[in-house]
Amino acid sequence: MKKLALILTLLASCSTWAQGDIEAGKQKSATCAACHGQEGNSTLTQYPNIAGQHAGYLEKQLKEFKLGMETQGKQGRLEPVMSGMAMPLTEQDIMDLSAYFASLPMADNTTPEEVVPEGKALYLAGDMERGITACVACHGPRGNGTSLSGFPKISGQHADYVKAQLEKFRSADRANDMNAMMRDIAKKLTDEDIDTLSKYVGGLH
Repeated sequence: MKKLALILTLLASCSTWAQGDIEAGKQKSATCAACHGQEGNSTLTQYPNIAGQHAGYLEKQLKEFKLGMETQGKQGRLEPVMSGMAMPLTEQDIMDLSAYFASLPMADNTTPEEVVPEGKALYLAGDMERGITACVACHGPRGNGTSLSGFPKISGQHADYVKAQLEKFRSADRANDMNAMMRDIAKKLTDEDIDTLSKYVGGLH
């Protein structure tokens, strides 16, 4: 019993150690502000808002940016700027930064009225004839995703950034999606589909 109690204590301690520190993350976030804004909401629409994003998702992306640089794009996610920024980060740095940005509120965004009918139909129902799965299945009705499943929050995101990522998934230039799900869906999307969905998800909140 004593051994069991010791093991359980150690496991509990490891669980505590494995958590990111929000305050430490704030102190480490200064270099992130140039692209992602002071509190994770970028004014440059080609960069994502990372405030309010799931910590687990942020951790995954940072680790894969680093892996992309280490393997020269053979694994992970290679982006010239972010891969370079991620290279010197330790595991603790990644957890701290992810915890910090996840704790912040994502800025509100809007959906242009003209894309609502087509965007809503494609987001909620997909297109069975073309084999396009509904976005709502993974990202939820309000675009909040799910932390446990690893699906990111896309509500409130910049249309320019979403469009760029859908195009990269479609061309397979980005290939770090789980089970190639996003690549399978994106390759069936037209340019018009991508433009519509990119604008639609901003105001889902």
